[in-house]
Amino acid sequence: MANERLRSAMLTRGITVDAMAEHTGVDPKTVERWISQGRSPYRRHRLAIAAYLREDEAYLWPNGLPDGQRKDAADAEVLKVYPHRSYVPPELWLELFGRAEREIGVLVHAGVFLAENPRWSQLLRLKAASGVRARILLGDPDSPEIQRRGEEEEIGEGVAYKVREVMKLYRPLYSVPEIEFRIHRSTLHNSLYHSDDEWLVNTQVYGVSAPMAPVLHLRRVAGAELVSTYQQSFEKVWEEAVPLERTS
Repeated sequence: MANERLRSAMLTRGITVDAMAEHTGVDPKTVERWISQGRSPYRRHRLAIAAYLREDEAYLWPNGLPDGQRKDAADAEVLKVYPHRSYVPPELWLELFGRAEREIGVLVHAGVFLAENPRWSQLLRLKAASGVRARILLGDPDSPEIQRRGEEEEIGEGVAYKVREVMKLYRPLYSVPEIEFRIHRSTLHNSLYHSDDEWLVNTQVYGVSAPMAPVLHLRRVAGAELVSTYQQSFEKVWEEAVPLERTS
């Protein structure tokens, strides 16, 4: 059976069979067999291919890792767990985004603590100027999801107010190329912040405000699935969100 995931990933990245063969140090016919016959490469080759294609090994070869190795890889993705967001070192947020070479992503309801930091706006401009894509997802202040969150935190219209204030803070960035803003109406289970393959996941706890909820510091590891799970969640919300009107 052909490996259509591998074929699709190579096509998406514009990587030819010959280029993959050169990168992995094998014959082009071997690469062809990986694709057309679904042959599974050696582990060292799978890791090299996954890194080259910026895909998860487990996605390209779902049956390639035994359960024990999957668990070890998942454990390796967790760099640190903070019991509260307020325990995350303040400098870590900007250091994380400062390391971005390809993409920055933020999925929040409001994310006031970040938006009101002038260094964050400066960093976004600098990264955008260097070709880094930034995608910012904010909650729709008129949505029932935002209203419900306000009720859960017992602050009524407070969450909607925060979102509107954040929209005002971001106005100077609306016209900057490479920075995209969208509003979403998803039930926010986690606030997500990522810089390439490094993530900060602020978990959401019923009745608990975000600063008091735990944060996971993650970094993608080839063959693991934890980061890719959050990546899929981010992409799904992005696809369903709508561009923020520049007059907001």
